[in-house]
Amino acid sequence: MQSQNELRNLLQRIDHKSYPAYKDTRGSYDFGNYVLSIDHVQGDPFAAPSKVSVHVRGGAAKFPADLYRMKCRRLAVCDYLLRQFGRELERVSFKAKGSGKSGLLAVSRPGQEVLERTACQMDEAKGDLVLRFEVGFPANGRTVNARELEKIFFTFLPECVSHSLFYKALDEKAVYRAADLAEDQQYIRDHLKEQGLVAFVADASILPRESGVSGRPMKDAVKFTAPESMKVSFVLPHAGKIQGMGIKKGITLIVGGGYHGKSTLLKALELGVYNHIAGDGREYVITDDTAMKIRAEDGRSIKKVDISMFINDLPNGKDTSAFRTEDASGSTSQAANVVEAMEAGAETFLIDEDTSATNFMIRDELMQRVVNREDEPITPFIDRIRELYEQYGISTILVAGSSGSYFHKADTVIQMKQYLPVEITDFAKKEAEQFPLVLEHIAEAKLPSFERIVKRDVAFQKENRIKMKALGKEAVSVNREEVDLRLVEQLTDHEQLEALVQILKYMKLHMFDGKRTLQEAVEELYTAMQKKEFAAFCTGGIPGNLALPRKQEIYAVLNRCRGLLKIE
Repeated sequence: MQSQNELRNLLQRIDHKSYPAYKDTRGSYDFGNYVLSIDHVQGDPFAAPSKVSVHVRGGAAKFPADLYRMKCRRLAVCDYLLRQFGRELERVSFKAKGSGKSGLLAVSRPGQEVLERTACQMDEAKGDLVLRFEVGFPANGRTVNARELEKIFFTFLPECVSHSLFYKALDEKAVYRAADLAEDQQYIRDHLKEQGLVAFVADASILPRESGVSGRPMKDAVKFTAPESMKVSFVLPHAGKIQGMGIKKGITLIVGGGYHGKSTLLKALELGVYNHIAGDGREYVITDDTAMKIRAEDGRSIKKVDISMFINDLPNGKDTSAFRTEDASGSTSQAANVVEAMEAGAETFLIDEDTSATNFMIRDELMQRVVNREDEPITPFIDRIRELYEQYGISTILVAGSSGSYFHKADTVIQMKQYLPVEITDFAKKEAEQFPLVLEHIAEAKLPSFERIVKRDVAFQKENRIKMKALGKEAVSVNREEVDLRLVEQLTDHEQLEALVQILKYMKLHMFDGKRTLQEAVEELYTAMQKKEFAAFCTGGIPGNLALPRKQEIYAVLNRCRGLLKIE
């Protein structure tokens, strides 16, 4: 490790030289109460900015141990520090001048969800901090402007670090509020099952969002109030007693008129698999963290998925116990999504009628009379929903706006009226008696087979240069093959896709050997991720722009690969 004076002397020495001279700055420098590490230097002033990190020893940062010993509290503190550090960087970004990206100072910008990120990490043993961010090294044209970089490293950055990464410089109460909230959220999550719940929505929650493209809460929105019949309570470690609506295991139907909040409630439950920051309005919307949104996904590829519990006896004789297609229909894609969610260990399905294939969801009486059972290869979801719960323990929360058939199957019916829930189970059941379901004889399905072995890809493994990229929140690209993820709706941050790119590459190189099944490979990697976090799949150093996805999203990206995965 070198001293800060050695860095200063080096900068003075390379001033006005050609831009590649900046490569000499790579290394670590002691700035007294923190270490500055220059990890990667950009090739020219117009290229992607340089990668830089700040390391603060726990003894210098002096965060109390109770803020970082528990994982949920540590992640919340890291999230808080990252937001503080980001605000400080914004204040000084581009104050250093020059061409191209000169003077840029940028770090991850978290949304409303609290995710595990590489941008800020804290050691659970000693409280050591690492902040990873980007710096645009200043240039005049294509020559080194070392004086401006000196301003960044010796004036701007020390101020940012001292104001945001040391406990005594922060609002101590705010730090504890973030950590305490995370612990309370985790408490609810840990105790859902013992209360027989798959989700909880606290009273006074604000579910509507500012707009369709904003995650911030809507101003003056109706606050959520649980129906008396569905009220449950938790005594939290910090917030004390909290009440709200508990959604029990089984089959829950959400109904109501248009624009009354059905899909808004479901969307909140979708994202309830993540913790949210204070002030979001959904702080205490907590959903079973294995829950998966299920929808139709026309045009997706399907690789050897056993969809026979829903689709069988196709007229062309195609085998649906190992179904393949490069262009799935609405019904086959939704059937595959259900089975893949089962493979991924989902214990709760979240379904919106609006984004489902009608012929996958129901077959009404008239259609049953016109089209005989033996002429219909699709067994609709309504005929399997009870079986999924009773045989496999998978609950379903379903939004329905036009079909009342599911009233017969539901354990709980919630009607949304002007964004407020009303429990109407008894009324709905009584009314449904006047419209009895015409029962078709449906044989009980076998548990789908998950024996999908991924072949070794020798050509990929010999490839010296693997091109990988995340395309916002829409897709990932590996060696120019795009994997469309627009309809994987629980991916909430583009940094999750950055991590998925790394995971896909790692699994292609190291885990898909022609012996492991897809399920075995994912479960093995996910077990390693729980112990090693990002180091489980980042082999060449840890970038500063990754957020950990759920296991369910790892399955989702693998299942949507077209040419990248060769499945037997």
